[in-house]
Amino acid sequence: MTSTGRPRALALVLALRPKQWIKNTFVFAGLIFAKRFTEPELCIAACLCFVVFCLGSSAVYLFNDIRDVEEDRRHPKKCKRPIAAGEISAPLAAAVSAVLFIATILLSWLLFPGRPWVEVCMAIYLAKELLYTLLLKHVVIVDILINSIGFPLRAIAGIAAIRMPGAEPVVISTWFIVCIFFLSLFIAICKRRHELVILQADASNHRAVLAEYSHELLDQLVAVSTSATILCYTLYAILVTPGAEGLRRPDELNPMIWTLPFVVFGVFRYLYLVYKREEGGAPEHLLLNDRWLLGGVVAWLAVAIAVLMAG
Repeated sequence: MTSTGRPRALALVLALRPKQWIKNTFVFAGLIFAKRFTEPELCIAACLCFVVFCLGSSAVYLFNDIRDVEEDRRHPKKCKRPIAAGEISAPLAAAVSAVLFIATILLSWLLFPGRPWVEVCMAIYLAKELLYTLLLKHVVIVDILINSIGFPLRAIAGIAAIRMPGAEPVVISTWFIVCIFFLSLFIAICKRRHELVILQADASNHRAVLAEYSHELLDQLVAVSTSATILCYTLYAILVTPGAEGLRRPDELNPMIWTLPFVVFGVFRYLYLVYKREEGGAPEHLLLNDRWLLGGVVAWLAVAIAVLMAG
């Protein structure tokens, strides 16, 4: 048992941050929007990619919590994390993190023969997370941008995982990856704003780079990323036929346009939660706990799949 009365095994599981594994569902984006979600072999490959990313992300979370333990203890919410709360020792967390790092690299190599881009994406993801924790989180603007490439890397790895050697090629549009990048950028900026609001004068003591930001600057960045996210998805919904080569003519109706209202609602609802309720520090928490946001995402996915199946 730990000092809080929680079993040590449970504390270790919580330190892996299983709630944040929801971010790894982006590996299924290629499977869905390449219209290949009815093929069992590809579904299994995407699920294996999801598992590998869950192992890798948990390895990163442990490493990050070990490095940031003193800063986390000064944070009103992060102080409850198992390592910051003293429920798990740093040596134990480091050992588990090392095992997960090794397992992630080995599995990304063994499970996807003939698909080296899965291993490349995984290696880039792990490297950028380590660089972020050790150095880049202290560099203004770069800290936001480096966080924003995590979702696109997941999506690209998911696409690479279902590109079976010798099989029919999987077609996915670059526009979709761009949409994911700007959505990720939007979420990362909102997270920085939340930290600045909730920590107030103590913000720079928790994360030194927050001293370089202001409410005005972050509000401007939120506005830019919001516009870019909606504009890019609008162009995607107008011009791109999922699973097909080339672009549609602008005067040709693309059924994907019917998914646009749900994207706009989701972005606006997220802004409401950030500005009105001062949330946004944990995107996975908002998605799982705000029924309107979750309902919007589910509705978007249902309409998108219906459109894809009809096409």
